Amino acid sequence: MSNPKVLDDKWGKEAMMPTVEFYHAAIRRRVAEKFTASGKTWEEFVVDPSLELTRADFEEIEKELLATGYRFETSAQISIIEEPDKYKPLQGVGDSGQQGKDAQGRLIVGTGDNVFQAADLEGTARFVGTVDVVMDMLMNGVPEGTIAIIDDSGGTLTAPILENFAGVVCMGGTIRSHLGILTREYGIPCLMASELDGLVEGDRIAVEYSKPAADAYAERDDSARARIVKLA
Repeated sequence: MSNPKVLDDKWGKEAMMPTVEFYHAAIRRRVAEKFTASGKTWEEFVVDPSLELTRADFEEIEKELLATGYRFETSAQISIIEEPDKYKPLQGVGDSGQQGKDAQGRLIVGTGDNVFQAADLEGTARFVGTVDVVMDMLMNGVPEGTIAIIDDSGGTLTAPILENFAGVVCMGGTIRSHLGILTREYGIPCLMASELDGLVEGDRIAVEYSKPAADAYAERDDSARARIVKLA
């Protein structure tokens, strides 16, 4: 998507993000159109609630943005399920074939920042990213040995069943995120900011939770990230 230019020097510098500038420019344009059509003075216009931008205005702006080919970043599975045409696919859950193997010849399907040091863990990868999955596990129990694969909505969504997970791998956040804090308090091994590649529901995996806890304030060091490998 090209970065729209500021319409008038009055508005100062462009926004740092093209998406923000797109919305700002579209909003200014609509306000200017409403103002011109109203025939009112500016003082009259700004206090007239009938001339406020409406939900329909913002829906139209969103349609204009999506028409450029832009798609919103996905932070939760439910976004893709409810509105697949608006969001990018979750990154890292595909199968690029570039994962590599560990010293034992096992396929590496992801890495992440370790919240706290614990024993390495083997279990079954189960994607827990929707209310339906959480409700099923709440009513019928969390299967033994579940390593929960969670998108960016984990802390609140999984709170009722969190203590029953053997381990957690979260594709968003940092070790200082809500989910990181909760898993540390519950003593549940957890990786945050995980990048996955080739991992699917039901895979048997081993997670390198024995890796030292990540430094929340240090620059990213790939060699310090814990690995997730697929078991035969």
